[in-house]
Amino acid sequence: MSKPGPGEPQGQTETSIPLSSISIRHRPRHRYAVIGNPNSGKSTLFNRLTGLRQTTGNYPGVTVERHTGTVELKGTAAELIDLPGIYALGGQSTDERIAVDALLGRIDSKPDGLLVVVDATHLYQGLYLLEQLIELQLPMLVALTMSDMARAGGIAIDTDLLSRHLGGIAVVEVTATTGLGVSDLKSELATLHEAPVPVIGQSWPELSQLAQQLADQCGNLDRMDVIQALLLPGGAHDQLASAAMGPDVIPGARNELFGSEPPQAVEARQRYRWAREVRSAVQHEAPLLERFGAKVLAWVNRPWPATALFFLSLVLVFQAVFSWATPLMDAIDAGAAGLGAWVTASLGNGVVASFLADGIIAGVGSVIIFLPQILILFLFIIILEDTGYLARAAFLMDSAMRRVGLSGQSVIPMLSSFACAVPAIMATRVIPDRRDRISTILASPFMTCSARLPIYALLIAAFVPNQSVGWFNLQGLVLFGLYLLGIAGGLMTARLMKSTALRGPKPHFMLALPDFRRPNLQTVMIKLMDRARIFLKRAGTVIFSVAVIVWALAYFPRMDTEAPLPEPVNGQSLENQRAAAQMSQSYLGRIGKVVEPVFEPLGWDWKVSSAVIAGFPAREVVVAVMGTLYAVGSEADEGSLTQKLRAATWPDGRAIFTLPMVLGLMVFYAWCLQCAATVAVIRRETNSWRWPLFAWTYMSAVAYLGAFAVFQVGSLLTGPA
Repeated sequence: MSKPGPGEPQGQTETSIPLSSISIRHRPRHRYAVIGNPNSGKSTLFNRLTGLRQTTGNYPGVTVERHTGTVELKGTAAELIDLPGIYALGGQSTDERIAVDALLGRIDSKPDGLLVVVDATHLYQGLYLLEQLIELQLPMLVALTMSDMARAGGIAIDTDLLSRHLGGIAVVEVTATTGLGVSDLKSELATLHEAPVPVIGQSWPELSQLAQQLADQCGNLDRMDVIQALLLPGGAHDQLASAAMGPDVIPGARNELFGSEPPQAVEARQRYRWAREVRSAVQHEAPLLERFGAKVLAWVNRPWPATALFFLSLVLVFQAVFSWATPLMDAIDAGAAGLGAWVTASLGNGVVASFLADGIIAGVGSVIIFLPQILILFLFIIILEDTGYLARAAFLMDSAMRRVGLSGQSVIPMLSSFACAVPAIMATRVIPDRRDRISTILASPFMTCSARLPIYALLIAAFVPNQSVGWFNLQGLVLFGLYLLGIAGGLMTARLMKSTALRGPKPHFMLALPDFRRPNLQTVMIKLMDRARIFLKRAGTVIFSVAVIVWALAYFPRMDTEAPLPEPVNGQSLENQRAAAQMSQSYLGRIGKVVEPVFEPLGWDWKVSSAVIAGFPAREVVVAVMGTLYAVGSEADEGSLTQKLRAATWPDGRAIFTLPMVLGLMVFYAWCLQCAATVAVIRRETNSWRWPLFAWTYMSAVAYLGAFAVFQVGSLLTGPA
């Protein structure tokens, strides 16, 4: 205990608390860009450094996602910006241009330094980009990732010697999946802003010197602008430099440097020569005996085993979606039902109780119940991506995609559509040819996204028997069939478009296959939590809003309690008759009856028609709308939505949800474009309303005709219900 100091209150004691036990949050003082090749472990390292202290947004004026996070360092903090993966600064895809513009400070403030991520197992490839980045004249730090895999493969890299070849840039070996070397990396990050600017022009000093000379003469151009103008004739930088210097300066300098040869080819030859020299000096490889695991991977990479493994993985995913999620779904269902019953018991049967129990709880709860299934689906997709398997799936499917006029570059966006079509359509920016890109955009919404999953889960659980077919569950097989149906619709659309309006030469496809690696638990969980947050946000905004609107349309206007009731049907109680009559004369009932003739050939009554129409802005709300429609009034506590769908009948007593009608309804959802966000992103990515309007009209027509054919043919085969 210490004595009170001057001016301190007497009679109080001071307790000594060790500083190591206090967690201090610092405001970021510096901004560093994290840049590297695709599949170099960049995002895994970013997640390891920032943890949950990260946010996702868009760059100003564009739709490219911007991931930022805060890394706590010793006595300070820094903001990290995770840029899209690139192979070179002269790339032509949208993501590559955005990354370069971010490095140059064109769409955001210029970073204070660079954290360059280089894959130790592909050092040659990383050195090419690294040498280009040196031209930016920013403090740099190199994180050598995949170090454990490099050592396991017999690769040893002398980091001290590599640092000397890079002009003194610090090089730190890290294993992002385990955290090995991350503390050393943080120590270097804490002083990165003080690091000396690297020496430029190591592979080709003439290019850097000429670019600097021209930039000094102009006065309002950056040296990197001049370099890009010299390397990319006719590009945006070339036009910018020509406007600033005159039309003859850059072509004359380009001729002096490259002669008649393509500029990028000359640059690549110079830089790769330097990369080969550095790699030969710092990297040593020891021959390894071929292990059993390597033999297995070589066998798996063959066409037929790889194809079988691909489809087996998909079947496993869909089986798990139904099997693993059931206990959690039952718990959520019981909780929502109990909460609704408590609200009704506490507030009575008035408008407030109905609004809370039937509008909010029944509407939103009927969607949240499918969160476990959606998270299981996302979990598998994230793991496949983190292990490097998705890139191999793209390579595997390249030959199949060429038959419909596309390449393996279209596979990853289309596979991403199984999660959500919006980021998948944005991912088509990596496709350089505009015709191929638009074909992929039009095909991607056919893939079964997570928003369709609640609808499929509801209908399959209600009308497909839960029985085994050999080793598989029948419900899982039906879900797998619906995914295949979506794939077929997308491929047929791509083939149709590439044979007609978007006809052109078959595209070329180049892909650097990453090595197989263990998924990082932290990265998987961060991505999974982000997906859950996005889904719950939509459930709390779009779905909540639609559920409340549908409840109001179904609740108002109130029926005269003295009005005569229709004749009882199938022994209905007086209370059920009154609830049915209220629903029939409500605003929602009137709207449904107006459009019912349009959808009656599909076997839909006015309730189903109303739910489908309400779901056109976002198909996620369809289950919420059905939950509201079938839970309004006195029937709210008599059973689940599944039981009410099974009991739904036409006025003459015929069942509405027959097997042909349900199959047709699922075909409709497999092919229909019911997502305003997808329509909006197609508009942004194509810069025209022509393609989103075409996609919506085309997919709606295909969905209607498919549902019509299934219902009519199925009804003829099965006879009357």
